[in-house]
Amino acid sequence: MSASPVASRVIAVGLVQDRQGRVLLCKMPPDRGVFPSQWGLPGGGLEPGERMEAALRRELREELGIEITSIRPLFFSDGQYHKTFPGGAQREIYMIFLIFACQLAGGEILLGPEFSEFAWVDPADLGGYDLNSATRETLLQAGLLDQSSENEK
Repeated sequence: MSASPVASRVIAVGLVQDRQGRVLLCKMPPDRGVFPSQWGLPGGGLEPGERMEAALRRELREELGIEITSIRPLFFSDGQYHKTFPGGAQREIYMIFLIFACQLAGGEILLGPEFSEFAWVDPADLGGYDLNSATRETLLQAGLLDQSSENEK
């Protein structure tokens, strides 16, 4: 007998930087998401029939009120995570992260319910944030997080 199937979701993730090279981090609320109360990169799931870049633009517009430019694919990653939904329901989900480097084109950040806080962070200061595991790995692979500061943790 096989275990019940795990839901899967493809997520477009933006490694958004401003003109000063700072990275946009967003903090998940304590009661929802895959990484409650931790800092991460913004993004969201692709809708049926939606292209990757269109999904990334839509998610950043909906969740943060910003527009992006210079979208460049970086790499992808995946993993199985435990997700908490509004109202407390939980389930395992297999997530495929499509990571894109992009520049802030404009807009004032207006947080939706998906995030509790945001910060523009100089790459030298990224190690001081409680980053979720997927974001930490992304920033390491992108060369924005210092490996030596990670080894000290």
